[in-house]
Amino acid sequence: MIGRLTGRLDHKASDHVLLDVNGVGYLVYCSDRTISALPPVKSPCALWTELLVREDLLQLFGFLTVQEREWHRLLTGVQGIGAKGSLAILGTLGVDGVAQAIALGDANAVKAAPGVGPKIAQRVVLELKGKAPAMMMMEEGDAGGGIVPVSDGEAPPPSARGPQAGRAEALSALANLGYSPVDAARAVASVAGDATDTSDLIRAALRELAPKD
Repeated sequence: MIGRLTGRLDHKASDHVLLDVNGVGYLVYCSDRTISALPPVKSPCALWTELLVREDLLQLFGFLTVQEREWHRLLTGVQGIGAKGSLAILGTLGVDGVAQAIALGDANAVKAAPGVGPKIAQRVVLELKGKAPAMMMMEEGDAGGGIVPVSDGEAPPPSARGPQAGRAEALSALANLGYSPVDAARAVASVAGDATDTSDLIRAALRELAPKD
């Protein structure tokens, strides 16, 4: 299994890149969002990867972070979503957008991805709803740095603490208060855009979870 590639970015296309790793060129398919976030051609970079193996085909897919790769694995496990469909969803929504759409049961957001119809979008949010809390609990540090310039043989530094860490802490706090993971994830996803720090996020989520008159 090829789980990560580090080398020199030799070529960018609309749906794939060519990564030179010690003289071997790996063709890696990526979402348009991932490709746009990559450094310039001839720069060093790294990609988390997933290898698709079929009788007549070997394809590598590349991702900015572990979270993105794990969402890809989950999405391709849904009937009707292949690798291209998963990349379309991730490219349209991004990792945070996918987590928010699934936590909120927002099939319309998933349907916005090219080639994803309403029935498949609904299937995605229904089948993956229970996975959203665990995915939202993954902090950026678990990603191992995502895409960063690196020297040959040099491991990328841990990524800086970002907003996902606050969401993970809020989910943990809500779980400690007895809320179910699915309800907590829905509340945090609903208010994440309005909170400025973890404390604000927890308070806003608690208001969202409070019984409505």
